[in-house]
Order: sequence, then structure tokens, then C-alpha cells
Amino acid sequence: MKLLHSEACSSIWFNLAGNVTIGDTAIPEGVILLPVEKVSENVSLSPKSQLAGIRFQPAIGYGLIGQHFDQPTALTADPAHLPGLSQLYSNLKSDHDNVSRVNTLQRWLSRHFRLTKTLPGPLKQALDSFNETTTPGALNEQIGVSQRHVERLFKHWMEMTPKQYQRILRVKRALDYIREHSRVNLAEVAHQFGFSDQAHMTREFRAIARITPGQV
Repeated sequence: MKLLHSEACSSIWFNLAGNVTIGDTAIPEGVILLPVEKVSENVSLSPKSQLAGIRFQPAIGYGLIGQHFDQPTALTADPAHLPGLSQLYSNLKSDHDNVSRVNTLQRWLSRHFRLTKTLPGPLKQALDSFNETTTPGALNEQIGVSQRHVERLFKHWMEMTPKQYQRILRVKRALDYIREHSRVNLAEVAHQFGFSDQAHMTREFRAIARITPGQV
């Protein structure tokens, strides 16, 4: 079992063989569209599982597919904005090793993905600013649009508020830092990443990462 950490991303999985579950949901073979990650999920794979996938940066999945999903959803027809997924699945099934599958994915991505102008300018600016740890108050001044407009963009494209996205980012940054510094003082980490105290950091980890800082 592995933990798929929340990073506010969405994904397309290609379940080529074997039993795969996300949380309590069994994933059938085929092309599976995953919702935006708001919390971490346990992923279980059987010994003979074969799984490939594409993980989109925040908001990119909606920009390419044009639809949100509230649970893992099997593809029944290629999305109008992203044709060829069914054929890609067949090609991946025909590949005999992971190196071939990676090459197949890269060829398909180079033909079908045009990320230029996928996101509205203010949303891209907001995401870039949050990645640089900008506060919501400073964000409005930087990108020149109202807080309400930014909130509408986040809700439409990512199904979450800017504050929720910032919470996810903060937990991810703290988690990555703890991984890289195994003997770090957790109270100092909490202060460094803007949590009110260590107890607050632990609550946020449990709510979003589904583990405690001590379990990283």
C-alpha cells in the first residue's frame, strides 16, 4: 500500500492489469479519470498490477479535459478536448516493459498537449504566487484583480478556495522538508512553515496528508 499525497493535482490513470484500489474504491481496468486531490489517499496494488498515468499540475487537468470528477471515473468516450486516450490505452497495453510505456506516453503527450494559454492569466499568476508563498492579501495587489474574482477562478478550475489550496501547499512543503531532514525539531518546522504551533501542524497533517509529522 502506498500513500498518494494531496498536491491539488488531478490525474489520468491507465489500469493495464491487476487489482488497484484508491481508498475503498476498486479501480477497473481501463482509462480512469481521477478528481482533484484535496486529501491524501491510500493506493493498494496487487502483485501483478500494471499501472501507468499522467499527473497534471493544479488546474491543468480541467483546462485540458473541461470537466471535474468527484470520484475515480472510468472513461467511456474520449473527451472532446483530449482525443486519443482510448488508443493510448491500447498502445500501453501492447508495450512489454515500463521503458516502452514511458516512451509511448511521451510521444502521445508531445502530440496532444498544448499548455500555452491553458489557464486564465490571473489564475496562473495566482498559482505562481502561491508557489512563492505569497499571502492572499499580497496576492490581490500583485495580480491586479479582486479577491472575489480569484476565489471564483479557483472554485471553477480547481473546486477549492485559494485558502484551501494554500493549506495543501503548506502541508506539502512541511512534509517534504521533514523527509529531507529526518532529525528536525517539529516545533521549529511548525514555526518555519507558518503553522500557529506544533499541534496546529499535526492537525493539518492529519486532515490533509492523513499522517502525522512524526510518521513522515
